[in-house]
Amino acid sequence: MMETAGYEYLIPPEEYLAAGVHIGTQVKTGEMREFIFKVRQDGLYILDIKKLDERIRACVKLLLRYDPSKILLVAARQYAHKPVKKLAEVIGAKYIIDRFVPGTLTNPNIKEYTEPEIVFVNDPAIDKQAIAEATKIGIPVIALCDTNNSTADVDLVIPTNNKGRKALALIYWLIAREMKKAKGEDFPYTVEDFEAEL
Repeated sequence: MMETAGYEYLIPPEEYLAAGVHIGTQVKTGEMREFIFKVRQDGLYILDIKKLDERIRACVKLLLRYDPSKILLVAARQYAHKPVKKLAEVIGAKYIIDRFVPGTLTNPNIKEYTEPEIVFVNDPAIDKQAIAEATKIGIPVIALCDTNNSTADVDLVIPTNNKGRKALALIYWLIAREMKKAKGEDFPYTVEDFEAEL
């Protein structure tokens, strides 16, 4: 699908495609243009899986620089709940699913207050409060970004379908696997362990 002679993917490209990570939306933002491979006849924008693969490597490299307990994963989207919880469990990170309470990163007077050193969000549109607060306190933000997302205040964009059940399971599984592999630790999990139920 994409001209990548000599490039070694983390997983076979077919597995990326089977999970639908490349399927974008019918909307394209200027900031996501560089990650778009083509537009289909039905108007759907298709993401470049080589760029996704490269960004997953960069994400893992960045996350490995932090104490896992200082990594905060944020996901309001329902299909992201299970994979985010599983990634947090596997690597020892903290997570917030459902509602991100305003002040979580900025107001020490609320019980939800936490002090991460890096924030990873599932969707900049839905998880914008987390991005705003991370930016305010000056900590980096990693985000899964679809073709329709704004990447303002996102330090590391991972270009992927951030809505689909199978796509989300694969992305979070792969990040978990690569982090464990880099530490020389066992990784007995399958993609299904990260997949939300229908």
